[in-house]
Amino acid sequence: MPHCIINPFRGQGLAGAEQFPSQNADAVAKLLAFCPAHGETPLICVPDLAQQAGVAGLWIKDERARMGLGSFKALGAAYCIAHDAAETVPEDWSKALIGRTYATASAGNHGMSVAAGARVFGARAVIYLAQTVPEAFAERLRVQGAEVVRAGDDYEASMDAARQDADTNDWNLLSDSTWLGTTGPGYRVMEGYLQMVAEAAAQIPEPPTHILLQAGVGGLAAAVATYARKVWGDAPQIIVVEPEFAPALIESIRAGALVDTTGPVSEMGRLDCKTASLVALNGLARDADLFVTISEEEAGQAVSTLADVGLHSTPSGAAGVAALLAGIDGIGSDARVLCFLSEGPEDG
Repeated sequence: MPHCIINPFRGQGLAGAEQFPSQNADAVAKLLAFCPAHGETPLICVPDLAQQAGVAGLWIKDERARMGLGSFKALGAAYCIAHDAAETVPEDWSKALIGRTYATASAGNHGMSVAAGARVFGARAVIYLAQTVPEAFAERLRVQGAEVVRAGDDYEASMDAARQDADTNDWNLLSDSTWLGTTGPGYRVMEGYLQMVAEAAAQIPEPPTHILLQAGVGGLAAAVATYARKVWGDAPQIIVVEPEFAPALIESIRAGALVDTTGPVSEMGRLDCKTASLVALNGLARDADLFVTISEEEAGQAVSTLADVGLHSTPSGAAGVAALLAGIDGIGSDARVLCFLSEGPEDG
């Protein structure tokens, strides 16, 4: 069963927190309309899994086909780059950002969104990958028109390299995280994620009683949580799910401040982040009710269970469902649960 802690900061947030996630989903929808591949993703009712989990209803927002890039992260960087393009007041959107370069590190899908967004609006993308990222993913980035640079043995090292080169070359560093003194790009990326929860809120037949949200640096979870509070108030219980090997948010909540964590490499690769996003942490400290960690085995079992009903994903993409299936105290037989299938399988 997942390890859980109740959030003592619920409704107030951490002491000294100054910036919180955006709730402006209308601005996101307006700009994403300029992205040719943009389109709504489905919300799926899964009665068989609801029965297995012992709840009254389970709805899964399926992000596997978002913009043809295979992940919810297509929304973040593409929206951020569209926002930059709009500021140029372009006559030709496809040439709006010619001469501009976006650099980032990626352990997976964020790099695809940067690459695709840069290509759509005429910019250049340089994506930094750790040596551990499969070459097949590097090739997918190149197909999107990005340049790929190998740097370091982990995500943190590749981000350091991206940051250094961006500073040296006057490039735009487009991280999906935020930290003290650098919140602008990551804040805008997180704002882009509002699109999927705005869609889900319009699609679901009745408000959920529980929302389970997987988290790496916390951008997805924070965006969904802040918008859920806007449309549904205090009623839904919001539960944040992390790998046992990467408890960045739960340990920060325990400490009452942003802390770095350590641990083995998790099979939940897109969630294997040892330091949370500062703005995401601020939002989740205010908006989330419960923080939980799940094991590698629980995540892997969820992948198999979802595949049995035709929903193929990864341990990262299935982590919210994994926590539900593993069992969380307080989710009873009358619960109506909303989860997010955040990415498709790595083999396409």
